[in-house]
Amino acid sequence: MISNIFFDLDGTLADPRESILRSFQFALERLGRPRIADSRILEFIGPPLRLSFEKILSTADKTVIEKAVSLFRKRFSRKGIAEYDIYPGIAELLSDLYRKSYNLRVVTAKPKIYADKIVQQLGLDQWIGDVFGPALDGRFDDKSELVAHIIHNLDLMPNEIAMVGDRREDIMAGKSNGIFTIAVTYGFGSQKEIEDSAPDYICHHPSEIQATLAQPDIIIR
Repeated sequence: MISNIFFDLDGTLADPRESILRSFQFALERLGRPRIADSRILEFIGPPLRLSFEKILSTADKTVIEKAVSLFRKRFSRKGIAEYDIYPGIAELLSDLYRKSYNLRVVTAKPKIYADKIVQQLGLDQWIGDVFGPALDGRFDDKSELVAHIIHNLDLMPNEIAMVGDRREDIMAGKSNGIFTIAVTYGFGSQKEIEDSAPDYICHHPSEIQATLAQPDIIIR
């Protein structure tokens, strides 16, 4: 029976669109690189920042990548955190799940130091018990490793956990750890990306997440 729910943050609980777009463009500008289309940047909301810059800048040069990450975080930490919006229906979803005694946790690729602030700023901390994310130095950038670490440290049973997210990385992190997976389509993952990751369920609105978890015959495939 599912009693623990791991929620991704960006694209699942909260919309970071303006924050991420502006912070990416800020970093590119300070690096002397041309602006790129916002539509391309949206593809990189969710995966680890270092991996995103490696692809955007077409380089494996760690010095360049770390400089880009530093510039992104310079703007993000000062202004970007305040540019988040909660998705419609999320407050109702979390409130209801909390009343039903689910253990709710945020598991994100965003560094924990930022994720903590965003969760608190949006008022999600009244329902969310724990926030997990990588360190600034990249430890646990791999979401599968992060989920495995959480399961081990909290002594949880995989068959009692559901992972909810909008990107392939969320679903694969869940599947690689043997937990139930729910993909949402209102975030930043394309329909093809979501379908190819083969989640246990696909939901188009937060209310559908609640309905899915209420089913008595949920099984890990």
